Amino acid sequence: MAQTISIGSTQHIDLFKAKLGRQLKLCEGDGLKIYLEESPAGKYTFLFCRIADDKGKRAGEDVQSLFKYYLADVISDIILNHWEDPLLKEIIRENYYYFGEEERDIIFQYALRHINREGKDSQNTVYWLGRKNRIIQKILDYLDANNWINIDGFIRFRLKDYIGELRDAAEKAVDEFLMEREYREFIQLLKYFVEVQEPRMDVVHVLVAGSLFKLFDGRMQPVKSEYLDGFIVNMVDNEINYEDLLISALITIAPKQVTLHYKSREGHSVTLDTIKNVFEGKVNECMGCILCQEPRN
Repeated sequence: MAQTISIGSTQHIDLFKAKLGRQLKLCEGDGLKIYLEESPAGKYTFLFCRIADDKGKRAGEDVQSLFKYYLADVISDIILNHWEDPLLKEIIRENYYYFGEEERDIIFQYALRHINREGKDSQNTVYWLGRKNRIIQKILDYLDANNWINIDGFIRFRLKDYIGELRDAAEKAVDEFLMEREYREFIQLLKYFVEVQEPRMDVVHVLVAGSLFKLFDGRMQPVKSEYLDGFIVNMVDNEINYEDLLISALITIAPKQVTLHYKSREGHSVTLDTIKNVFEGKVNECMGCILCQEPRN
């Protein structure tokens, strides 16, 4: 009992041959024989794959099912590992052509993160296997009714959900890129505000305490309200309840140096990064002092 399935592709045919040769050879121990034959046809190259149960140990349906599964596994692996990057880049190029080449490269890297291609942790592996299994099932469903498969056309017309995932990843990557660009522009504006005004204090100590902040001068005394004209709203006993108010207060004072003290950093990473970026080269982080350790009133 033998069955032949032809695989047509415009690219990666040598990979198909190498992977099929290795993968399907695993079946030979069970008496299954694999034959591969290559035939060019215009821009396509067809690989004819035939498998036979030389020892007659298996039923015809078993041979065909095993054959199709190995083909589907190889095809899905090549799609994910060799087609995916060009597909994603094409989606970005066609839909976001108004970005420059370097910007599109950054968006592509962000998109890889959104399809869990960055890193090797277990969550990424599980997500990758999930996508691969969905592609395998699509291929098996197709091969149940056909004895040939054109990979280029199959991806375009039969893997629309998969292409949709790539489009979603590209869209999220563009949103992330734009947000980061706006943030960088915002930081540059704040840095400009700091640079064009005279420092009102040499040093400001910022105590990060839970959801609140406290400002102290160089003598570890609470910053007087006269330095914070216009920013006293929502302040009680020199405690600032809003992160943007803290940034505004520091920009108003424009100190020569900012020292950060922590009782808790939780939930404030963005604000602390903003302070470090705006006051670049002027920020120190306290490694532990009385101010950090004393209980809040």
